[in-house]
Order: sequence, then C-alpha cells, then structure tokens
Amino acid sequence: MTQIDHGIKEQRGLDGGQKPRLRFAPSPTGLMHIGGYRTALFDWLYARQTGGTFVLRIEDTDTLRTVEGAVEFLLEGMRWLGMDIDEGPGVGGDYGPYIQTQRQELYQQYAQQLIEAGHAYRCYCTPERLESMRREQQAQKLPPRYDRRCRYLSDGERAANEAAGLKSTVRFAMPLEGETTVHDELRGDITFRNADIDDAILLKSNGIPTYHLAHAVDDHLMKITHMIRAEEWISSFPLHYRVWQALDWEMPLVYHAPDVLGKDRRKLSKRHGAASWQELRQQGFLPEAVFNFLALIGWSYDDKTEFFTREELIRLFSLERMSVSGAIYDEEKLAWMNGVYIRKLSLEELTRRTLPYMERSEAEGGLPDSIQRPLDVEYTQLVLNLEHERLRTLGEAAHAVSYFYREDWEYETPLIQKGMDQESTRNVLLRSRDLLAGLDPWESTHLEEQLRALMTELALKPSQFLGTLRVAVSGRKATPPLFQMLEVLGRKSTLSRIERALNGLA
Repeated sequence: MTQIDHGIKEQRGLDGGQKPRLRFAPSPTGLMHIGGYRTALFDWLYARQTGGTFVLRIEDTDTLRTVEGAVEFLLEGMRWLGMDIDEGPGVGGDYGPYIQTQRQELYQQYAQQLIEAGHAYRCYCTPERLESMRREQQAQKLPPRYDRRCRYLSDGERAANEAAGLKSTVRFAMPLEGETTVHDELRGDITFRNADIDDAILLKSNGIPTYHLAHAVDDHLMKITHMIRAEEWISSFPLHYRVWQALDWEMPLVYHAPDVLGKDRRKLSKRHGAASWQELRQQGFLPEAVFNFLALIGWSYDDKTEFFTREELIRLFSLERMSVSGAIYDEEKLAWMNGVYIRKLSLEELTRRTLPYMERSEAEGGLPDSIQRPLDVEYTQLVLNLEHERLRTLGEAAHAVSYFYREDWEYETPLIQKGMDQESTRNVLLRSRDLLAGLDPWESTHLEEQLRALMTELALKPSQFLGTLRVAVSGRKATPPLFQMLEVLGRKSTLSRIERALNGLA
C-alpha cells in the first residue's frame, strides 16, 4: 500500500527570492454574482501584501455554456471594486495567453506526454455506452464511475480504433490501490482511497481540456505559488495531485476557501438570488463598503473588528486566518455596513456621489421626471445633510428626499393625528401659518422655540401638533427633524404646503 504525503508546508516555488504568484481563474459560464469575487479578493489581498503578482486567467473550456459578455462583465466588476490585475487578458504578461481556448496545443502536448509515460490512456467509449453504464450503476445503487474498459485495451485494439477513426478522450490512469494523502493549508492532511477515485477525463474528444488537466498545465507554466480555490474541489484534490506528480511538477500551496452561502446556508448563486456587482452599484452601494464586506466572508482578523480600509486589509490579511466553514453572505449586514460607510462621507462627497442617483430617470429609481435637472447642488447638499444619518444606500436618497423638490406629492399618511379632528387640525395649520408668515430669522432653533410655544398655548401633545405640521409639509409620518426640515424648505415653500393641507381639509 502506497501513501503520498503532501503535508509539508513550505514556500514551494519561492526559491531565489521569487515572490508569490496567485491566480483567479473564473469560468465565463454566466455573469458572476458578487460572492464570486470573494476568492479573487483573497488572491488580490495576499498578492498586494507580499508584493507578489495577481494573475487573471479565463478558463473558458466549457464552450457550450460560455456566456457572451461574461468576461467583460467580470473585468468591469473588478475595476469597480478596485482590484487591479498584474497579468491577464487586456494586460498581458510573460506567461500568456491568459485565455485557455488560446492554449489548446499546450494541453494536447501534455496529455500526450502523460499517455506516453503510462499515466493516461485514450478512451473510445461512446456517449451512449457511458450513459448506459451510468444507468446500470444507478440501478445497482453504485457510485457513477467509469469502468476502465479502455484502460486495458491491447496495442492492437488501440491501433484498430485509431485506424477506424474513432473519436477518443484522454483519461488519467489513477492508481488502483493504496491511498493518496494531500495537504490543504487550512484543513491539514486529507487521505483518500485511490480505488474510490475515477479515471477522470483530461482531454475531451474535441481536443479541449477539462479543468483537471488545464489548471495543472497553466498553474505550472505560469509559476503559480499559491492556489486558492473553492472547497468543491476538495474531492478532486487527490486526482489533481496525482496529475501534478505524473508530470513531475510540484503543486502550489493549496487553500480551499469556504463556500459563500446564503442566509439559509445554501450555496450562493444567481438562481439563489445573489446580486451582481452591477446590481449593487445600481442600488447605490459603495464599492469600498462591498470590498470590506467581501473580505469578511470566510476571513477574520479577530472576533470583533469589522471595518477596515483597503490599506488596512492589505496590511493585515493573512491566508492562515481564512475559515474552513461556509461563510454567510448577509444582505442586511451589507446594507448596514454600507450605511456606516455613507455616514463617514463628507457632506460634499455624499452630494457628489448621490446626485447621479437622484438625477437618473424616475423609472430607474431617480426623482420624478417632472423635476428639472440638473439639480441645484447647494440646495441638494442642505437636503442630504438631513438624511445623511438615515441612508443605507445612495439609491434610497431619491425617494427619501423627493418631497423637498415637489409639492404635488400624495399624502402617505393621514393628516389628522390621533386624538384630533378636522377642526383642531385646521386650527393648528392656521395658527402655524400666521406665526410662520412673519417669523424672523428663519432658522431651525428659532422655529422650534416659537412653534413649541404655540403648541403649549394650544395644549396639544408633540405627536399631535408637530405630527400635523410634519405631514402637512412632507406628506409623511417619518422625516428628518421637523424644524431643520422647515429651515431647508424655506418660508415660501412651507407656507404653500400648509395652504395645500388647509385646502385639503375643506
């Protein structure tokens, strides 16, 4: 019984002062959801911390499922998050091309090398035979696995198949006995029985490689030193190690990052409702908040620190602090964190970044189309100052402050407050109108002093008196502080709104 020990942790491939090289290698079979960038971020942070190299490689060998525009979408998202690429498509580098379908000759070369060394063989089984075999295994409740029929063909049988022009795949000849022990830098040694591992396809009949071969060839030739990939590849780890060994190459250090899960602990996916970076940007999430949030999905510095600048994350990030258990993508927590980041913005910066959301069309979530664009920047700054503490996304601003820009809104809550009637409401509005018409200066502290005095004179509760005024000037029950709101609205607009409320009582 043989055992391969891949458990020695050392900086493989870093001899002679070579710095770490990490790669992010997505497959463009769909538009990547935001959780998909988490692994890229881990790669990027470690490369930046160590002065290493961050490589982007596109693994587009699943040609039938490749989605047009997926690569461009991916690159835009990385730019939005501020993850620059050292080598990759559009950037270049010494080890390109960085798109796998442009490297097919390399894979075919190494597949042939494995065949000649006895580590791989050509399989001539038709899809129909393989499907029939799988159905029979399922009926017997056996794990689906190739029966290795073509592994034992004679040289004559192989020659006859080639002469007949039969299509073939290339399969890896996995050892049939013993065990393979691999080392995950997060989980330690993991041992697998060789008999439980399939003779996986390395090269399809059309000459396109599978991940099992392509990643090994590319990671070796691109001198990758640290491999961070999804935990779904743990079951294939012994196969991959054997492929690397058969090619007489040394694997990089391997880290299987925890899955990104939804709150129901199912793996996050687009079909599972995961947002894309584009959707988050459209909603008004700040890229710096999303960047911080993603870093905490499967990694932590300690058990209490949640907020990091980009520079702090680069300085503090370590691969050893990655988690081994599934990490939750909590949309509510992201919204909360984004709100904290918004509150850290200066008023000038908040206004600059929020104006585009407010000025887009009503159908896109902006202010009503009847409101003239561009907005007055100075007035908008005063308005946003009142909502600064309440916003969780920039996209919420348009609805939150729309009543500051128009007076034809619908009342979202009844004007007449609890314990009041039409007559008492009219009296509040009339007395307030008359007071405000000649009040000077028009400043929130003075407005509060005079209006509270009137409230006492009328013997009304704050919820009745102030609630009536609040709904009269905004149409809403919940707003920023009333007196500050009146100051921003100004005398003319405030009196106009009170008159409108009075007319509605008639």
